[in-house]
Amino acid sequence: MKTVQAVYENGVFRPTGPVDLPEGCEVEFEPKPATHPAELSPRQRRIRELLRQSVDTDDPRLSERHDEHQP
Repeated sequence: MKTVQAVYENGVFRPTGPVDLPEGCEVEFEPKPATHPAELSPRQRRIRELLRQSVDTDDPRLSERHDEHQP
């Protein structure tokens, strides 16, 4: 399996690109800080920027509805 790049924020690792694993699959890894963050593509930098943003929906029940559009 190839290396997966991720961002660690608020106690969660978020992949910065697609991951070829089945949903709910347990993984084991040893995290290490990226040694070349300046080498991110413009798209990867934009993804990181978007992941850092907070969205206020004014919907107190949003977490209960997180999977309502899943098949």
